[in-house]
Amino acid sequence: MKDRYAIVGPVYDLISNIYSGKSIQHCKVAHLDQLKPGDKVLFAGVGHGCDALYAAQRGAEVTVVDLSETMLAKFSDVLKNEGATARNVRQVHSDIMTFNETEKYDMVVANFFLNVFQREMMEKVLAHLITLGKPGAQVVVGDFALPTGNIFSRMFKTIYWYLAVVFFWMVAGNAVHNIYDYPQLMRKQGLQIKGKKHFRLLALNCYWSVLGQKPV
Repeated sequence: MKDRYAIVGPVYDLISNIYSGKSIQHCKVAHLDQLKPGDKVLFAGVGHGCDALYAAQRGAEVTVVDLSETMLAKFSDVLKNEGATARNVRQVHSDIMTFNETEKYDMVVANFFLNVFQREMMEKVLAHLITLGKPGAQVVVGDFALPTGNIFSRMFKTIYWYLAVVFFWMVAGNAVHNIYDYPQLMRKQGLQIKGKKHFRLLALNCYWSVLGQKPV
């Protein structure tokens, strides 16, 4: 299968930092401080892996699943200087929908991953990710936040979103759609929302990390 991130993958984090002023990076690790040594955590889509590395440094047993060989190769480069930490990380080159380690993980993380799909497929992917968590597992979704505030704030956030989504549609073939209401979607899938953390750009809450919990 063609690697859709072959072009943009090598500069993915650079683009992210320029675009968000590192707010995306902060969003990705927002709820990982809840991990304990020995916890099993799955990351769907690795990017360049700042969040996965952070989890491994906290002693978690990390599995990253990505269909892009380019992204996995970049993450491997990041791990080369990590020594013992790298031994806590397992990389899986796979479509997440064929990855079936059901009820294995204490935390399942989808950072800036679900937004690559059209609504119907995104809900199927989210449902599948939830099955990978143990009963009581935490499910974390970090992504663009719903536009809120006055008309100018909402307009800026909407334009800001479409700049990103159209760019990744052009370079990687990702879906074009409205911003998803992740808390609502997570509740629909039976998760209890335990927390939300917002991250700002130009004093506006452009990103959020949503923490859900699977029923015991």
